[in-house]
Amino acid sequence: MKRSFLTLFGIAGAILAVDQWTKRWATETLAYREPVEVLGPLVRFTYTRNSGVAFGLGAGLPFPYAVFSIVAVAVILYLFLRQRVHSATRQIALALILGGALGNLVDRLGSGEVVDFILIGWRRWYWPVFNVADSAVTIGVVLFGITWMRRSDETAVAHEPSAASAASPPAHEPHAPSVGPGTESRGAAGSLPRAGADGPVA
Repeated sequence: MKRSFLTLFGIAGAILAVDQWTKRWATETLAYREPVEVLGPLVRFTYTRNSGVAFGLGAGLPFPYAVFSIVAVAVILYLFLRQRVHSATRQIALALILGGALGNLVDRLGSGEVVDFILIGWRRWYWPVFNVADSAVTIGVVLFGITWMRRSDETAVAHEPSAASAASPPAHEPHAPSVGPGTESRGAAGSLPRAGADGPVA
């Protein structure tokens, strides 16, 4: 239990710290400037503010998106308190989601908007601008989904009958009695006694 919470709060705290620091840096450095190329036109830094959920979805709609972050935090804490998360991989996945949810929740509770600054695109195709918190949530969800599918496959394989058991005969199948040395195989009425080839029939 102690190890689980150490993993949870350690990773989530690191994500939260990096997310808030990068958002502050983006606000002080990139605001009201042209996009800054990091890897040519493929990866650029540009300052935007998002009132919607991750990747700008639902921006401009009058909805309290902070509710999603609060629910995500509550569910993850509940799972850890109830000791429902045993796999180390799932613990890391939920820790990434928790850190990202807290990072964007701090922004929404503070100003109602989230700072985004990472832009990835090629020519005319661009992914919506995002931040470190969005990246952590996305990676956590994908990682959790992979472990969930892998666990489902292992459970299905464990319940499949083996080839040896499928080929073996039923346990209660009757067997014919064996005929050992010195015994005679008789029919239902037995054989007629005979004295010999020329003897009379008894």
